[in-house]
Formats: sequence, C-alpha cells, structure tokens
Amino acid sequence: MYGIRLSNMRERPPAGVAFSLHLEGDEWMVQEKRGRWLALLRKEPVLCIAAVCAAVSTLLNPPSPAYLNYIDWRVLTLLFCLMAVMAGLRELGVFSRLGRQLLCRVRSARQLECVLVFLCFFTSMAITNDVALLTFVPFSLEVLTLAGREERAVPVVVFQTVAANLGSMATPIGNPQNLYLYAQSGRGLGDFLALMLPYTLLSGLMLLLCLLPGRSAPLAGLAPGGAEPSLRRRRTGMYLLLFLASVSSVAKLLPVWLLTAAVVVCVLAADRRVLRRVDWSLLATFVGFFLFVGNLSRLPACHDFFRAVLAHHEAVCAVLASQALSNVPAALLLSGFTDNGTALLVGTNLGGLGTLIASMASLISYKQVVRRSPYKKGKYLLWFTAANLVFLTILLSGYLLLAL
Repeated sequence: MYGIRLSNMRERPPAGVAFSLHLEGDEWMVQEKRGRWLALLRKEPVLCIAAVCAAVSTLLNPPSPAYLNYIDWRVLTLLFCLMAVMAGLRELGVFSRLGRQLLCRVRSARQLECVLVFLCFFTSMAITNDVALLTFVPFSLEVLTLAGREERAVPVVVFQTVAANLGSMATPIGNPQNLYLYAQSGRGLGDFLALMLPYTLLSGLMLLLCLLPGRSAPLAGLAPGGAEPSLRRRRTGMYLLLFLASVSSVAKLLPVWLLTAAVVVCVLAADRRVLRRVDWSLLATFVGFFLFVGNLSRLPACHDFFRAVLAHHEAVCAVLASQALSNVPAALLLSGFTDNGTALLVGTNLGGLGTLIASMASLISYKQVVRRSPYKKGKYLLWFTAANLVFLTILLSGYLLLAL
C-alpha cells in the first residue's frame, strides 16, 4: 500500500487552465474584499468619513505624539460610561416597563399617541435620543397594532423621532454633541439648562399642537405585551447608581477615572454582554474627527479660513453642516474654529432636524418602520421631511429672532 504514487492520483491541470483558475481566485478575493468595504460603508458611513478625513489630514500634518492631545479623553470616557449604563438598563427592560406602566392609564387614541411621543421626548433627556428610539419605536409599533391603530404608525414614529432629537437637547447627557460641547464650554449645569430651556419648551408645545387634532376614539382592552417581565432588582439598582454617578461626573462632582473604574468593574462582574451593546463605532468616529480637526487647526491657512466662514454665522453653518455630515460630526468639526459655543450648541441641536442623516438617531426609526413594512418607505420619508422642515424652520427662526 505504501507503493502508491500520490502524484498520479490527481493530474496537474494544463498551464492555461491553471492560470485561469488563479485569476478567477484572485478576482473572487478582490470582489469579496470590495463587498466587505461596501458593507462597512453602508453600515457605518459616518465612521468611514471620519477615518478618511483623519487619514488625509495626516498627509498635511505627519503623525506625532501631539496627536494624543487632540483627543478629548474625558468626553470619550464619559460617553463610554453613559452608553454602557444605558445598555445595561435597556437589557433589563427598565424602559419598556416604564412605557407599559404609563400605557395602563391610556383611555383614548389621542392619549395613546401623546404618551408614545412624549415618552421619547422626556426619556431622551436622560437616556439619549438613540436609546429612546431603540427602545420605544419597536414598542410603539407593537402597541399600535394591538390597539388597531396601525395606520397611524408612520406619523407617530415620525413625531417620536422629532421628539427624541429635540428632547435630548435639554440636557448635557441627552446626546453626544451636547456632552462634548458642554465639556468644551466650561459653562455650569444651570447655565446650560437655562440656555436650552426656551427651545425645549417651544418644541414640546409644537409637538402637543401636532398631536391634539388626532382622533379621540376610546380604546378598549389595550394590553400591551402580555405579562410584565420581572426586574432584577439588585442589577437594576446597580445601574441606576452608576447612572447617578455618571450625571455627577458630567457635572464635575465626581472624577471621571473613578466613574470609569466603577462602570468597568460592575459591568464585567454583572454582565459582560453589555459591552457588546456599547456603540464602539461612535467612539471611533469621535477619535477620527478629533484627529482631523486637530490637524486642520495646526494649519494657519485652514484655521483662518474656517474661522472667517463661521464668524457670526455659527448656528446656520452648524445646521447646514449637520444636513450632510450629521450633527455629532458637525459639532466636532466646527468647534475647533469658533469660540461661540452657544450658537454652535443650538445650531447642532436644531441641525438634527432636516435630512434623514442630520441626526443618526433618525435612521433608527426609519429602519424599524421599513423593516416591518417596506411598502411604507415613501410615506415615511414624506411625513419625515415635512415634519422636520416645519420644526426646523420655526425653531431656527426663533433662535435668529432671539439673537438679534
């Protein structure tokens, strides 16, 4: 048996065929890599833009140890801690339970829509606009179906999206750009809340006016979601304490390093899977734009040009930049070229209205609706565009009048 010649068991293909197979294999590998890059671009377009901007900027300013100074490590760690805590609470079903408790008191279709929309408005102030929409949009779609109000899904989700984006501007922890700009400005918590209060109140009033004309038909036997899921009290209490610690750290009452250590230790001890829920791509996007802005700001010509463009037009420029880049990258990019943090803060928050990518949180709602009902894509975009343009026009006009 050992005398068998293995070389004869498989004949070598002719040279031309072998060359052809080699080319086909190389072409397949190229197509596979191209497909991976396209998939990444579709999934994380803003991250890809940040990576390209950072890479190109290194040609203008070669890498050096000074790069580490470009990155605002305090903002990154605070953002990580908040995302980890919110992911833990969401995993435990705390926010869904809150929604169910409120729905128990609903008696009419109008009340139902108001509760679903204002859940996003108020909770986004504490849990961020992304988490509010991730939690309450799927929840709302189920509840509307149970209530026989599925035809109202598109307008309700559109107003939920507007509510989450506008409600989140009320606090420093409502969205990533607020956290960053608040840390950069050095202003006190009271000053921040007072600055954003008029726009928050006007936004809430506009949402209420949009919802009041709805039908007030009675709802009989609405029982969303069946049995209440049991809460793990100790773990829930742990995450609530970590949330309070995060707020204290944002207000500069607790050292960031102590908060970060507590969050990492508690999450690793309680449930490591929570770390998978952290939006690591958002953190990487921050790093990319930190490097890009840092490199540009060291070039006198670029620095002077952007400062001249932004001078006295910070809010409008922030709104326009947000429509193409999204408001978080716009805040990171423009903050390096202006000292008018107030205008930039208002502009990037109002800039979350407009296009579908003006606030990346808006894509969460869109994907949820389209995944469930693909035929509603056109209707959703129509409602979304109309509502966003109306809210943006009124709120931006209000800001410009106050700025006179």
